[in-house]
This record gives sequence, structure tokens and C-alpha cells, in this order.
Amino acid sequence: MIIIAEAGVNHNGSFDRAVEMVHAAKAAGADYVKFQTARASSLVSASARMADYQVENTGKSESQLQMLEKLLLPFDDFRRLKRVCDNAGIGFMSTPFDLESIEILDEIGQDFFKVPSGEVTNLPYLRAIAGKGRPVIISTGMCTLDETRDALLVLTGEHPDYPCESRLKKEDIIMLHCNTQYPTPYEDVNLRAMLTLGRELGVRVGYSDHTRGIEVPIAAAALGAEVIEKHFTLSRELEGPDHKASLEPDELAAMVRAVRNVEAALGTGEKRVTASELPNRDVARKSIVAKRPIKAGEILSADNLAAKRPGDGISPMEWDKIIGTKAVKDFSEDEQIRI
Repeated sequence: MIIIAEAGVNHNGSFDRAVEMVHAAKAAGADYVKFQTARASSLVSASARMADYQVENTGKSESQLQMLEKLLLPFDDFRRLKRVCDNAGIGFMSTPFDLESIEILDEIGQDFFKVPSGEVTNLPYLRAIAGKGRPVIISTGMCTLDETRDALLVLTGEHPDYPCESRLKKEDIIMLHCNTQYPTPYEDVNLRAMLTLGRELGVRVGYSDHTRGIEVPIAAAALGAEVIEKHFTLSRELEGPDHKASLEPDELAAMVRAVRNVEAALGTGEKRVTASELPNRDVARKSIVAKRPIKAGEILSADNLAAKRPGDGISPMEWDKIIGTKAVKDFSEDEQIRI
């Protein structure tokens, strides 16, 4: 299971804070720390308004362009962050939000391309992502099933109406169920939709979480998510649109521990006796014993036999075979029967 600590723009445009977030994500045990890459003027027009949650969380009413110009890091900072991640021993990722950013991040290098929810219906963007040939993780917030299917078929070069010269293998695509409200109300999470994506589209699935707390990512892990993504911040008191729906470092660490425990607990699916419980079998199971003193040659029956712990003698599953036979010797009360 891949755990992505989503730094996003919670560095508030500060490279030094972004570096702090790299080390916080590493200390929490995440596999990757992920940022967001864009040139603000390529991402939004001057007239694009802020989302309602952004206005509420920032207490400001300005254009998206004005907001993003203060939050986004310059392209060169991502080259530096990649080196910071390499030195810290944590995977680097960043989500490109425009075509230029795709090129920059491909040049920098990362294990996956992350497609954000808002680009699922952006055909030129999807074609550019497919052209890089890297595995792809797609968030599907605000999407219908048909829209996610269209995006998948574009990336695999199989869409009848939207041809794509490049083709990704379906097994290299992971779709994350997601809700893009920050924070997401629990009643809108609809976590079972993650399973619908996997069943209907035949893809690997995961979950990108914007709820408060850590319960829902843990539940997603229990349902079989292969990727868990969660926003984090150095402090929810910082100014910015995403901090209030983010975990602080100690909470991120708690989530990672819980998800890892769930991952370990899911196991292989094979029903078997584990090494840890093997010593308990004889303690908890029962054997056939004498209910009362029995003389040699006496017929064994329900009147003189019982099943009691420990289970290191003849199993009670052999009851029918023992009933009606003769005692081979004298047995005292509670003594295990031998044949």
C-alpha cells in the first residue's frame, strides 16, 4: 500500500516550509510527499473565482489567480525539492496542473504522475500524461463513473471518440475515489464508490481523503485501497485554503501507523492456522476424557465420556468412533481416553 502525504500548497509559497514538510512526512512514515506544480496564469483565468470552501477557509474573497500566485512555488524549487526528498529517503511527487508543468516534472523525474480531479475531463492534458509513459494515479473527485471511464480509455488509447497516440497499460493506472470538498462531510464520502471504480473499470483503486481526522483513510485501507492520500500541514493555524482539512504531523504519523496495521492485518486471504496462535490450539480445544472412573473392558458411551480441555488427546470429532468400543484399561476421572 502506498501512502502519500499531500503537502499540496500548504507550504504557502515558502520553499523552506516545503522542506520542513518533506522531513515531517518522512518522520511520519509516508512513502511519498506530494506537492502541486503549476504556473498560475496557465492554470486559471483572471476571472476565475475561488471555491466557496477556499473563501471560507481563508476568510478572503479574491480571484483564484491572486490566491495561487501567493501559494505556488517556482519550477526550480521542485528540482531542489526532488533532491531534498532523495536525500531524506522519501519519494517525491508533484501534481502538474498544466501542460508546461507536465514537461517540467517529467524532466525532474518521479515514479508516478498524479492527475488531479479537475483535469479528468481535460483531453489535451490526459494525452500529454499518457505520452510520458509513467504509471498514473488519478483522483476522481467531482466525476461520474462515465467520466472516469472516458479518462481511463483515453490513457489506454482505447477510447472510440478521443484517440490518443500513446497507450498506458491499465495495470499502471490507479484510480482514487475522492470528494473535493475541504473538509468533506462524512455523509458525502461514499467510500463504497471506491469499490465500484475497481469493479466497473477493472482498475486498481485507492482513496484520496479530505475529511477531518483519520478514520476514513483507515476504513479505505480495510476495504483494500492500494493508495491512501491525505493532506497534511505543519499547523492548521496557518493561513491558506487547505490547512483546516489537513492533518498535523503527529496526526499524520498516527494515520500511517493505523493504515500499516490494517495493511498487515488484511493478510493473504488464506484461512490457516498462524504461527502465533498455534500454541493455543491444545489449550483451547478439547479431548475425549473419562467423565467418571472407567474399568478396563467397559463399553465407552455418552454416560462415561466427556469432552474437556486440553486438546492434546483424541479429538471430540472422533466421538462416534470411540462410542461403543471397550476401554483398553482403567481410566480415572478426567483422564484422556486412549485406544
